[in-house]
Amino acid sequence: MNEPAITDFELPSTANVPFKLSDHRGRNVVVFFYPKDNTPGCTLEGQEFRDLDPDFAQANTIVVGISRDSLKSHEGFKAKFNFPFELLSDKDEIVCEQFGVMKLKTLYGKQVRGIERSTFVFDVNGRLVKSWRGLRAPGHAAEVLKFVQTL
Repeated sequence: MNEPAITDFELPSTANVPFKLSDHRGRNVVVFFYPKDNTPGCTLEGQEFRDLDPDFAQANTIVVGISRDSLKSHEGFKAKFNFPFELLSDKDEIVCEQFGVMKLKTLYGKQVRGIERSTFVFDVNGRLVKSWRGLRAPGHAAEVLKFVQTL
């Protein structure tokens, strides 16, 4: 499957300033989409990215997480688990749609529309160079780190 052409995007962030992808040229950017704040898989994924943050920084890479939760929810989630990276709110699903991460999933036997856990890496020139879709949280952050260390 060909990845969508991602030119740029801007979303509200927990830093209280909008996050714009193009503002981070010169650094690699890891964008991970996750279904929901304070759920077991999403918490584990965030904790793994948090624990590897110094290694990402050493690889000239910043990490941001995106879900449909509100900024208020993100702020609580970030504070509770001491995440050093920003969380971005895509309540209107505009960026989720741009990346093609909205999927029909089965939850407790019912079809629901939600975010498919996915990660995208942009290089220092802002080009999409790697993506993972439909992934499992355990160990994923280490796999992403291994990849960015090759850039």
